[in-house]
Amino acid sequence: MPNCGRNRVADFQKKLVLRANPCHLTTFETIEMIHHVSTATGHIHALSAYRADAFRAEYGANTGDALGILDELVLDDIYALTPAACSARLALEALPGGQFRVADSSSLGHPGAAVHLDCAINLMEPGGTTVEALVLVEVDDEGMIAEVYLLPLVPLQHKLQYTLLHASREGARKSLAQAASTSFIRGTRITLATGAQIRVEDLKPGERVLTRDAGAQEVRWTGLTTQRAEGSLAPVLIKAGALNNENDLLLGPNHRLFVYQRADEIGVGSAEILVTARDLVNGTTVTLHDGGYADYFQILFDSHHIIYAEGIAAESLLVDPVTENALPGPLQGSLSYGRRGSHGVEVPHRLLDRPDAVTALKRASLR
Repeated sequence: MPNCGRNRVADFQKKLVLRANPCHLTTFETIEMIHHVSTATGHIHALSAYRADAFRAEYGANTGDALGILDELVLDDIYALTPAACSARLALEALPGGQFRVADSSSLGHPGAAVHLDCAINLMEPGGTTVEALVLVEVDDEGMIAEVYLLPLVPLQHKLQYTLLHASREGARKSLAQAASTSFIRGTRITLATGAQIRVEDLKPGERVLTRDAGAQEVRWTGLTTQRAEGSLAPVLIKAGALNNENDLLLGPNHRLFVYQRADEIGVGSAEILVTARDLVNGTTVTLHDGGYADYFQILFDSHHIIYAEGIAAESLLVDPVTENALPGPLQGSLSYGRRGSHGVEVPHRLLDRPDAVTALKRASLR
């Protein structure tokens, strides 16, 4: 990490710990707490990220340096991806209390290492379009910076220069929460307890929705986020009939669908499974709906449920240490965290990395 002396890194880590931990534990105690949580259920969020050394300042105070932590950033510096820059999967396990660690399934980082969300930054392309990104920091067992990661919320382009407009810790957790939340796109029809269907944008708190697992349930809250529909935030389009859905279904990429297998076509070993929308993209019946902006709607109940969207089963918003930050203040801390596996086995990407995965799931649900 350029220009990061050991004392400065230690100071940075101490600041992070005191900000995130109201008990003011020491750096060592906090790292130990993160690495030895064994009874809590972690929630995995997979993100597309770059190592910071792939995004370097070409002009300005930090010319030649890799992207750094908040205290090192200088506004108006101009950055660009290096020619060999390539994003990779950063899988984070979110723990109760707001800590993160690198998950075993991650392509970046060292499994089990603590990760801190340092700040949110805004970059401007030459044409004036702005790009929001997050800066995350992995630390080693001594509390020293091991790696810095850049998580762009829309794709970065090679050969483009990006001017640093703003950098702040304020709002960083909310931005991460919005990127990780399960969402339905405007126009999606949700099945009510009466059997009638309503567009998601017309659904109001207090209305009763049909759930697979608990019958009629009242909506606690609905949220709306408008984001650029590009890259890791581009919605997934499941074409009508692909998974027995009545009409085209547009979902956020992290949204999970419930499938009941009458025959185990995928090799999971369970009849009840959850599949992530982005893992189903095959370029034909399931595609990325890339471009422009999209309205993402979240549906929250008192508990995590499986509901029906365009006639097929999909999850409601799962509250966990990451997504909780997308909720209004009065709701934060008022709901228990859900369990990702409470409605079935979550299918790993490797089992869906086959050209006939969608066909196999449809066939399995019909047999």
